[in-house]
Amino acid sequence: MSGSDARALSRSLLDLCRMRKLTIATAESCTGGLVAGALTDIPGSSDVIDRGFVTYSNDAKRAMLGVKAMTLATFGAVSKETATAMAVGALEKAGVDLAVAITGIAGPGGATPGKPVGLVHFAVAARDGRILHRECRFGAIGRSTVRQRSVAEALRMLMELARGPQAVTKPRREAASRLRPRVARSPRRSAVKRRRPPRA
Repeated sequence: MSGSDARALSRSLLDLCRMRKLTIATAESCTGGLVAGALTDIPGSSDVIDRGFVTYSNDAKRAMLGVKAMTLATFGAVSKETATAMAVGALEKAGVDLAVAITGIAGPGGATPGKPVGLVHFAVAARDGRILHRECRFGAIGRSTVRQRSVAEALRMLMELARGPQAVTKPRREAASRLRPRVARSPRRSAVKRRRPPRA
């Protein structure tokens, strides 16, 4: 992801949030504030961006975001559970509408069994209770590239939640209900009814 790509994603997200009157907070570990940096690099972002938490250590995750020590001990800092707790913690601490959390292993060191370099967990939480989690395994593509791709993924996930709950399902249900009467009126069924008496 180039700097221009991050800028375009950031601008689109800010425009959408501004239109929907949404505010954002970030909670970052392996990206070290790059998501907040990409967003605040856009002029006028202050009406959407509230704050960013850079919680690199486990102590910071506990103190700043309220991640439970048991969560970190059981699942580790790089996990779905920790990422989700970070996002929910940022949402609650900042009192915003949307919060994103990123925790991962950018490399070149830090890998453990089952958790290779390039593994990143993302979570986005919304005030209305929606939570998204995503796990990406970017591979050993270099520390800088892992971090850049993580920024792009975080921005995309924020965009997904900013668009709101799935409103697409309603038209589909209506369309399905409209098709049912047509099936009942099809000539095939009437033809089958006429064939039943001879068989009896």
